[in-house]
Amino acid sequence: MAKTDFKTIDEYQAGFPSEIQERMQTIRKIIHEVVPEVEEAISYQIPCFKYNGYLIYYAAFPNHISLSNPFSPEFLKEFESDLKNYKVSKSVIQLPNKESLPVDMITKMIKFRKQENEQKMKSKSKSKK
Repeated sequence: MAKTDFKTIDEYQAGFPSEIQERMQTIRKIIHEVVPEVEEAISYQIPCFKYNGYLIYYAAFPNHISLSNPFSPEFLKEFESDLKNYKVSKSVIQLPNKESLPVDMITKMIKFRKQENEQKMKSKSKSKK
């Protein structure tokens, strides 16, 4: 049976072939560059990144890497044209392993998610006052 009690992202990534590990590490690096104060975690037994709430998750599969989060309608509208060639749902974007990683798109998505979470925090703090 596959290991399912990961404690760290490094532990999660170690179980994959090196080329998949490199793809995940690239995504992880982008997240840390865009959001230096991001907190790493394992949630639902996959890598999770937190910044003012859940920022984004990723998971590796034999044919793709998924970026996931319950994406807002604004997020999906913002990236609609970028995502037209990918398999997408309200909460998952599949990035095929046979294609190069769309680094620029991922960077823009992380920036957008960071802003969404910052706005959400501002709204929460205003409503508490």
